[in-house]
Amino acid sequence: MKKMVVLTGAGISAESGIQTFRDADGLWEGYDVMKVASPRGFAKNPALVLDFYNQRRKQLLEVAPNKAHFNLVELEKNYDVEIITQNIDNLHERAGSKKVTHLHGELLKVRSTVDETIVLDWEKDLILGDLCKKKSQLRPHIVWFGEMVPMLEKAIEITEKADILVIIGTSMQVYPAASLVDFIKPKTPIYFIDPKPFVSKNAFLNLTIIDHVASTGTEELKKILLNT
Repeated sequence: MKKMVVLTGAGISAESGIQTFRDADGLWEGYDVMKVASPRGFAKNPALVLDFYNQRRKQLLEVAPNKAHFNLVELEKNYDVEIITQNIDNLHERAGSKKVTHLHGELLKVRSTVDETIVLDWEKDLILGDLCKKKSQLRPHIVWFGEMVPMLEKAIEITEKADILVIIGTSMQVYPAASLVDFIKPKTPIYFIDPKPFVSKNAFLNLTIIDHVASTGTEELKKILLNT
């Protein structure tokens, strides 16, 4: 069974009602991203940061996976599908995808501020005074600006094994995630799904551009790959 590696970004979750991470003006749902998504922002105003992610967590629990998520699950019948996502939601898992790697962390998890190996599942509000077993404040299990991306090496290893690469809902301009395409084997077919693709057909060898949103784009992908 061929290995299909799928790189997903905010565009696949947008159809479920989740806002894209950052608008053109540098804001995330009205917040300066550096105030809510950086170690410095957390140190300066931890209550603001915790409240921001509490709101995001509540929103996530109110939405559901969309057709694009389910289409990727359907492809598991014919391919060994492994998803690498920049998204912090759990919509891939809720749709039924079996192999999901989160590059930028997970919204429904929290971790210790003194020991990053202490990670807990978390669906309620996180407030000041919520401590880990080492008596240290818990924080969102999110990779903030200026922090290392601990799952990057695993993502590279996965991408190197791809027989097919699919890119959905991400411009592939945010590093280090954007560098993953450099690790595929020569002549690996690439399918780029985006309603406004920034790449030209000559940007990569064996590139197919599907200029649709994620839901209809993955329908087109299924037709191409499964000949249906």
